[in-house]
Amino acid sequence: MAIPGCGVLGAAVIIGEAADATRFASKAAFARSNGTAPIPVWSGDKVRVRLNRGGNRTVNHALHMIAVTQVRGDGEGATYFTKQLTAGKTKTEALRLLRRRISTVSTGPCSPTNPTSANPSTRYPRRP
Repeated sequence: MAIPGCGVLGAAVIIGEAADATRFASKAAFARSNGTAPIPVWSGDKVRVRLNRGGNRTVNHALHMIAVTQVRGDGEGATYFTKQLTAGKTKTEALRLLRRRISTVSTGPCSPTNPTSANPSTRYPRRP
């Protein structure tokens, strides 16, 4: 994986736990599966989202470690994190948003909408 802050172990965890990313219908489905999809919570006129405690915690932990590593550096992750802080988000919310963004990027090469990914029906042909 060519994601800044993602080491060999983090990439192995994400690839191994995701099994085959083409099995997810969309990037949002992958985010739901690994617990980075937001859960809407509202009271009165104020609409907020909260942390999703469900999903695959192993993948979520790997994404969290990548996000923390990106925040410490000077790359896109740190820029995105500071942009969210200046927009009024808390540190926890900004880190959650960065984790979701990394989740979306990590499914890029394997997503079913990517024309370079293999068609599952041609990978496993029917036996006569």
